[in-house]
Amino acid sequence: MDVGDKVEDFESVDQRGERVRLSDQLAKGPVVLFFYPKAMTAGCTAEACHFRDLTAEFDRAGATPIGVSGDSVEDQAEFDRRNNLGLTLLSDPDKRISRLFDVKRPGPLGLRRTTFVIDTDRRVAKVISSEFNMDMHADEALEFLVSSPEG
Repeated sequence: MDVGDKVEDFESVDQRGERVRLSDQLAKGPVVLFFYPKAMTAGCTAEACHFRDLTAEFDRAGATPIGVSGDSVEDQAEFDRRNNLGLTLLSDPDKRISRLFDVKRPGPLGLRRTTFVIDTDRRVAKVISSEFNMDMHADEALEFLVSSPEG
């Protein structure tokens, strides 16, 4: 998935067991969809907590951060609870969403750590990739949203 590509609408279940549809989230403003390999690991915790810490800034920019991993709904709920994330965390155990965004790694390694800023027209506006800089995903997404003409 590259900048300018149109994202197919999708639906998944979040850590509360509620159905979440991309188009419903985009009706409120841009979505910052961040993929992480595994809940409750050190890197993924640092990344998700940084998104959590910037929640007010994302709110001011009119954007909604949403995390996605292959973890179960129960594991996502525990991840949220342990870290007081307060973010929507989607469970993608069948890797359907991950394949849609081409972030699935072969084998048991999970997902590539990639973030997509999706505009309200369902087009990818920004792609951020880094396996090792956990703050980069939220920081660059927020910088992009604030500096864009609509932001």
